[in-house]
Parts: sequence; C-alpha cells; structure tokens
Amino acid sequence: MHILLDTHILLWHLEDDVRLPKDKSQLIEDPSNSILVSVASFWEIAIKSGLGKLKLTITLDDLIKVVRKSTFSILLIEPEHTIRIEKLPYLHKDPFDRMLAAQALTENISVMSVDGFFEDYGVRIVSNQNY
Repeated sequence: MHILLDTHILLWHLEDDVRLPKDKSQLIEDPSNSILVSVASFWEIAIKSGLGKLKLTITLDDLIKVVRKSTFSILLIEPEHTIRIEKLPYLHKDPFDRMLAAQALTENISVMSVDGFFEDYGVRIVSNQNY
C-alpha cells in the first residue's frame, strides 16, 4: 500500500510520540508498504517552526536527512498537484493540508492522518477499516 504521511504523523513517528497509535506505527514500519513524505510537510514544518508554533526535537535539516536515509520516498510538488488544488472545493483553509489532499488524489494514494477533513475531499484515509 502507498501511504502519504500527514505532517503530524511524520513528526510523531520520528519522535516516537505516544499519540501515534501502535497499529499506525506498525504500518509505517511494514516493509511491504511504500511510505511517502511530501515536500509540503517540510515546508509546513519550516513555516511553523520559524513562527514558533512548532517545537522540534531536531533541526529541520536533520529531520530531512533522517527521512532521506530512511526507506521513505519524498513526494515532490508537481504542476499537476497545483492544478488539482485549483479544482478542490474550499472546505479547508490550511494550504499544506490542501496540497497533501491534492497530491493524494492526483497520485491515487492513501493518507495517514488524524484530521478528518481529508475524507471530505474524497481522499482515502488509512484506518482500521482499510488495512
């Protein structure tokens, strides 16, 4: 299964945060799954960290190095993703989440998130019901 991690899921996984349910962590670690991290997540972390809204245990530079050394794939922002955003109904204001939704829809992949709004866009969510 191809799984795009929402930003908070990425951070929780890398920090071994107890808010990440064990079953979700196991899915991330399962070598049969292809885990993707969007460049939009790095952008979101940079913005929120720079504004003081997010405290990291490591620098963004180190976080990106960890992701690059892992088995995760980095999903770049492609022109097709921006075209998809233009067509999305304006149900959610966060531009980073909207980009993740557009990427998931364009690439036909599921998202792992605790945010329920993704389903409003027709994005498949990784949950107990679908793995």
